[in-house]
Amino acid sequence: MTEVLQIGNRTINASELIPLLASYQMLPQLLRELIIDEAIAPIECTSEEVAYAQKQFYAEKQLTQEADIQAWMAYHGLSASQLETLTLRKLKLEKFKQATWGNKLESYFFQSKAKLDKVIYSLLRTQDIGIAQELYFRIQAKEQSFADVAREYSQGPEAQTGGLVGPIELNSLHPAMVQLLSSSQPNQVLPPTRIAEWFVILRLEKFIPAQLDEPMKVRLMNELFETWLQEQRKQIAPLPTESDINQVAS
Repeated sequence: MTEVLQIGNRTINASELIPLLASYQMLPQLLRELIIDEAIAPIECTSEEVAYAQKQFYAEKQLTQEADIQAWMAYHGLSASQLETLTLRKLKLEKFKQATWGNKLESYFFQSKAKLDKVIYSLLRTQDIGIAQELYFRIQAKEQSFADVAREYSQGPEAQTGGLVGPIELNSLHPAMVQLLSSSQPNQVLPPTRIAEWFVILRLEKFIPAQLDEPMKVRLMNELFETWLQEQRKQIAPLPTESDINQVAS
């Protein structure tokens, strides 16, 4: 057997690596990184980009002195060439994402916009329809404010904020709530509606349309990348089990 690693009194052999990675649930992460390595291999960088990527990497790791760099390399078991590859990896990955999906972001944004829009709303919920109807009439008649009624009667955490919730993306809400809020006008108090085990009273406070700004571009780019990664993963044969490895070894 080929010895590959000595840790204390334990010697790790090549045949043990895959079972160890599997037992520590590290194989999926290894596979992910290998897929990325293959994808970014053709990506080229200018000398200026290389220098900037190295500077950024050292700043992120707080490696300010040569001694710090050498100690970090030793801790992670990296050679100088491996460190250079590592410092460029993030840059090459971002360039790969941009080259692959940069011209698709706008269309993807408009396809996804309905779930990315945000709302601020007031919520009051109870499991008693009679109480819900009574509270709705009180709010409509302006006998009490929505906030006061929510603080006193709402049975969820929103009671702590006078019923106020958000800003929150529509895709985070129950589909029935999305439909109600999307079809209502600001300050319109909606009558009690059954949603799951609750009777809820809703009032839309503010609708906040999603914007294709830089943070949104980064988010959507990463969503497209992760979807692509999952597809790549499905095309690869299942990871070997320990019994598979043992059969090969024997």
